[in-house]
Amino acid sequence: MNSLSSRLLISVSVLLLLFFGATIAVLDRAFTEAGEQARRDILDGQLVGLLAAAEPDDSGELVMPDRLREPRFERIGSGLYAELRDLQGEVLWRSRSALGLEVPGGPVPELGNHLFGRESFEDGTPLLTLSLAVEWELDDGASKSYVFKVAESLDGFNAQIAGFRRQLFGWFAAVAFTMLLAFSMLLRGLLKPLRQIETEITEIEEGDRASLSSKFPTELTGVARNMNLLIDSERARSDRYRYTLDNLAHSLKTPLAAMRALLNDRQEEGFGDRFDEQIERMDEIVRYQLRKPAASVADNLVLAPVPVEKEVARLIDGLRKVYHDKHPEFEVRIEKGMQFRGDTGDFLEVAGNLLDNACKWCERKVRISAVPSVGARAVASGMVLTVADDGPGIPQDAADALLQRGMRLDESTPGHGIGLAVVKEIARSYGGRLSIKRTELGGAEITVSIPPVATAKSDQVP
Repeated sequence: MNSLSSRLLISVSVLLLLFFGATIAVLDRAFTEAGEQARRDILDGQLVGLLAAAEPDDSGELVMPDRLREPRFERIGSGLYAELRDLQGEVLWRSRSALGLEVPGGPVPELGNHLFGRESFEDGTPLLTLSLAVEWELDDGASKSYVFKVAESLDGFNAQIAGFRRQLFGWFAAVAFTMLLAFSMLLRGLLKPLRQIETEITEIEEGDRASLSSKFPTELTGVARNMNLLIDSERARSDRYRYTLDNLAHSLKTPLAAMRALLNDRQEEGFGDRFDEQIERMDEIVRYQLRKPAASVADNLVLAPVPVEKEVARLIDGLRKVYHDKHPEFEVRIEKGMQFRGDTGDFLEVAGNLLDNACKWCERKVRISAVPSVGARAVASGMVLTVADDGPGIPQDAADALLQRGMRLDESTPGHGIGLAVVKEIARSYGGRLSIKRTELGGAEITVSIPPVATAKSDQVP
């Protein structure tokens, strides 16, 4: 049984059954005991009446009058019976109501004591009896013992108890049904927020909603908030997967183009080595994109420094093959011994995307420069990487839009439109930033600034 509503209804039903069962048992016992006590009191009163009506005859024997004040003693089978016996058990007198019946003798109480009991006729009719043994003083000073006994049929009392139980069960069944119905209606209202969450999750799955609303009871606010965090996390993860595939496709474009150019001119000196180099480069790109390091700047301290001049030379060599029809002129201004503290793949992604973009839009000239940005208290210098071209440039009002994935200024120009967005993401992961402006060459100048890595406080000079 997976339904929460069913579980709650069954639980409440069991609790009501236990509660009402115990209540019925207590009320039934209380009613039975009260009814029996009332009949004992009645029998005690009837016994007192018998004692008052008894008189000795001329011979000194105790006799009862012909008619008693209680009419039931005079009506045959009335259910109220009386008799007088001696201590030997011989019946001296019996009420007219007991005509044809044999009232059980039962045990004889001690003199002066009352004795209640439960007995029955031969036909099984249950009786409640009260006996009293008395010592009667005669006129001559002698005394004689007698046993007065009254009995009442319990048939009427048992029928009354049965009727009371039927009413009790009926009333409690009606109350229980009403309470379960009310609880069921209340439960529907209480579970409405959960059904709302289910509906909204379905809408999120169908793309009609971005997140769960905040209109929930206090008890479910935390659940909704955590689910929204989970949804955002899953959405970000999906975006990262998609971006990784986009980045992989974008990054493989340049070495593939270089290989294609090499294949078109197989007679070029060093063809095999250059071809192997591009294959190795593709392998590096694939491995980099699949593992996509998310190391912090502090983690970069343990990485081997990247020789900027060497890696830029590799990139330029490949781009010369890709854009051989343009014959771009590269102006390299890289400080001698310049190093990048970070992942090699990250540097190649940044520099490769910027150079590829410049080659794509330039008329003839592309300039790249790299200088360290040394902080006063740094264990490793940062980097300021600038790439400029003599192309049409980027309008300032279009620069922000261009940094979004998939955006291109000229849809007629082939490309994925994600290069600058990738550069921006990588720069941000290192705490850096990207800026775009017009250069004196006439085209766009894109600068990536990576801050230096700060020393730990314990290593700082006061």
